[in-house]
Amino acid sequence: MKQLVAWVLVGLLVGGVPASAQAPTREQAMRAAIHPVATEAEMRKWLARVPVTRDWPPDFAETMKGQGPAFIVEMSTASGCIPCADLWTRLGTLGHRYGWKVRTIGAQEAMLRSGRLDLPWVGHPVAWVRPVSDANRTVPVAIGTDHAPNLARNLYLAAKMLTGVKPAVGVRGMSKFTGIVATPPRPSSNRVRN
Repeated sequence: MKQLVAWVLVGLLVGGVPASAQAPTREQAMRAAIHPVATEAEMRKWLARVPVTRDWPPDFAETMKGQGPAFIVEMSTASGCIPCADLWTRLGTLGHRYGWKVRTIGAQEAMLRSGRLDLPWVGHPVAWVRPVSDANRTVPVAIGTDHAPNLARNLYLAAKMLTGVKPAVGVRGMSKFTGIVATPPRPSSNRVRN
């Protein structure tokens, strides 16, 4: 009898756990978090779903202006990439306002950085902040484009992390990347014929 009760309890526990309660695989999570877009309309549609940062720490402006000259924002880009152009414009505006340098990096460098941080390569754009004097200390601040206030928050958090704030604090605050990236290039349909 005890064995029967034990088997019934096991059956209820196993059968009672819905499939949706299982942890998603890394691939499933990436597909849910990455939104490839090919048009400005698609990009605006996805951006409309993204919450905008509204609360700022009291030292936000002081940190952004004071730390700006010490850091550089580097982003990957690709020809015809609509989210890249959007992110470039937003970062350029923030850079001008707070004195941050902004520049592009090549796809190879972007993939190497992603690999060093064990981030899956998802396409363009991806942006990092690093100290001007140290190319090896990078913090990702954008995977895809985002609203300007969210990007400003991530720049602030990166500056804090790179100047001594515990990384866990910054990562929790920055954990909401939009993932709005360019559609990957399609393979060429021009086949070599014999």
